[in-house]
Amino acid sequence: MNYSYNPSAISQNNADIEEAKETLEILYDINQILNCGLDRQQLSVLISLCENGINPEALAAVVKELRKEAAALKVIQNNSQN
Repeated sequence: MNYSYNPSAISQNNADIEEAKETLEILYDINQILNCGLDRQQLSVLISLCENGINPEALAAVVKELRKEAAALKVIQNNSQN
């Protein structure tokens, strides 16, 4: 294999990384304003899933269902501790 140093490719890659970080920060700010309750890592995973073809509406439905299940489990745990 012949690997060569390509400064323009590295520069473009760095620009793409910075753009992705900026986009994540903007979406995180929107998430905070809308009080969605997602941290940066969760938001990053959801964005990645959407970029890989997962239907955003279906993904939102799954997140809502998981939150309902987590809340129900929390109630059960609290009741069993009392």
